[in-house]
Amino acid sequence: MTAHPTTTSAARVLSCIQPTGEMHLGNYLGALRAWERDQRSSDAFHGIVDLHALTVIEEPGVVGEATLSLAAMLFAIGLDPEVATVFVQSHVPEHSELGWIMQCNVSHGELSRMTQFKDKTSKREGRFVSAGLFTYPALQAADILLYDTDQVPVGDDQRQHVEITRDIAIRFNNRFGDTLVLPEAVTPTAGARVMSLQDPMSKMSKSDESGAGCVFLTDDPATVTKKFKRAVTDSDTGPDAVRYDRGAKPGVANLLEINAAATDRTPQAVAEDYSRYGPLKADTAEAVVAVLDPIRARYGELLADPGELERLLRVGSDKARHVASTTLARVHRAIGIVAR
Repeated sequence: MTAHPTTTSAARVLSCIQPTGEMHLGNYLGALRAWERDQRSSDAFHGIVDLHALTVIEEPGVVGEATLSLAAMLFAIGLDPEVATVFVQSHVPEHSELGWIMQCNVSHGELSRMTQFKDKTSKREGRFVSAGLFTYPALQAADILLYDTDQVPVGDDQRQHVEITRDIAIRFNNRFGDTLVLPEAVTPTAGARVMSLQDPMSKMSKSDESGAGCVFLTDDPATVTKKFKRAVTDSDTGPDAVRYDRGAKPGVANLLEINAAATDRTPQAVAEDYSRYGPLKADTAEAVVAVLDPIRARYGELLADPGELERLLRVGSDKARHVASTTLARVHRAIGIVAR
């Protein structure tokens, strides 16, 4: 594996997110809060991968609006542009160029075995299927390799993408010399597993058709309270009705876990304070509102000041381009492409 070319002792960690929908409580408690917390203990890069979103977005204006909205939210949750590198993928053209080079170093067979391609195309049966869905892993490999990334926090469903990135990098290094840093897939900092308030056996999702089971980070206090008030529990009315038992009482366990995450306690400790569901729902809503209020306020400020939002993104994109252009130049030299 090639040596890390930077002098920083902190591991470089890359996490990317697509601008394809509103952020919700599950996104925040499950991942985004850890991004904010961990940004000072690592060399953190966070990319808004708008080019990837083009595989499913087919209308003008949508991706740009969603990108700015997501950027505002990332800064609103506390990512500091002077500490973490927050950038938009399309603002760093090196992604596209290295993406093509990576396509030339991955086989059709390797791409055809990617489970996410099969899953995504099956969901688009009878509709237009972009070739970008097939070559997606090559651009994703470029996203990772451009930044000499040490660690990529991923869930089990994304490990295959890091594995193919390593395979591509190894093949490139074997062909052209030791050039690319091999990233490691790591288990992300544990966050709360937030389930739907209406279907506690399923994860909270922005695709919730009614919206009643999903708490968005932009929901106002009245909406948050209403959603928690209607949260599914069970018909138990006994003295130990409020207890932490995810298997037997998934709805109650979900409320306890959300309350615990919002108040920095354990679900078991939260359960000790309640004997009835009503007060648990009300207090959980109140705790969530306390977490979301400053985020929603900052988010509104940033959207109302597009100049400041664009400035913050320029800071990140300039930092990202400095690293990405250095890596791409190294790749060009390794291949023997004529210098510009």
